Amino acid sequence: MAASDLTRGERDLSLEISVVLVVTYALSLYFSLRMHEQLFSGVVEADEVDEKAEHWPLGKAIGVLAVATAFIAWMSEIRVSSVQQAAAQLGMTSVFVGVIVVAIIGNAAEHSTAILVARKNRMDLSLGIAIGSRIQIALFVAPVLVVASHFIRPRPMDLVFTPAEVMAAGLAVAITGQAATDGESNWFAGVQLLAVYLILTIMFYFLPDAAAGPGH
Repeated sequence: MAASDLTRGERDLSLEISVVLVVTYALSLYFSLRMHEQLFSGVVEADEVDEKAEHWPLGKAIGVLAVATAFIAWMSEIRVSSVQQAAAQLGMTSVFVGVIVVAIIGNAAEHSTAILVARKNRMDLSLGIAIGSRIQIALFVAPVLVVASHFIRPRPMDLVFTPAEVMAAGLAVAITGQAATDGESNWFAGVQLLAVYLILTIMFYFLPDAAAGPGH
């Protein structure tokens, strides 16, 4: 099979899988927000309830969210250009920048919120923020980018990953499952999780840039 035919097949397969992932994400929202919302409502302590809290109308909430999204998109463009220049000067590969640097900077808000609620001993909410953000990236953001790339130049994206990226994703899923199901947490468990992340960071730092392959 010619290389061009193989690339076209990978892009077609990526597009079809992306559509399935987006549909799955939409159904997960319907499942959690409409059918079983009681399963996802956290327990709120009495001292955390503010009786004077004002409930925004739907129009105001959507408007504020839209404005915040627009500013975040604008800031993301500035951040990406700055990261690309800094990465070139520091000799970072595109794989390291995409997997480590952009992931840390782009999700700084989620990281800080998860840490703040964890300090208040709300580990269920902290895990929900961290895991929910990753699920949104995997089932919505990445597939939508693949679909949108078929209508935006210069070329379509694909879901073809290097063996190192597949290994890291599988390891992350396994460790997350183990950390979330035992129902316990302590500082040494956090040290172990950070150690694994540092090992992956070092691995991607020394991973050759050519390993990214086409479509990345």
